[in-house]
Amino acid sequence: MAGPEANKKAGRLRRAKRTRMKIRELHALRLCVHRTPRHIYAQVIQGERGRDRVLVQASTLEKSLRNGTAGVAAATAVGQLIAERATAAGIETVAFDRSGYKYHGRVKALAEAARAGGLKF
Repeated sequence: MAGPEANKKAGRLRRAKRTRMKIRELHALRLCVHRTPRHIYAQVIQGERGRDRVLVQASTLEKSLRNGTAGVAAATAVGQLIAERATAAGIETVAFDRSGYKYHGRVKALAEAARAGGLKF
């Protein structure tokens, strides 16, 4: 990848790395978000020395969420679902890892829906 796209991606990955190192220092579970132009994914990850374990996950690829919703509506649905699954697994508090993405649009909608669903961060 050459040109401005490479610089944009490198900056996002640098921001993501900085956030993840701070979350690792805090020994907190992290709610990690990944977005593509078509889908959005959320995982609650427990970071341990050298290996991360995914405790719960939700995405727009799930059959219950594939009913044609897209954008902010789909991100809201994923946020609600991840909050449901996390509370069912006994998880109440997480650190929000936005993976270097700006906190607006779909990322913001997912975070607000997860907060409304009972997760604290």
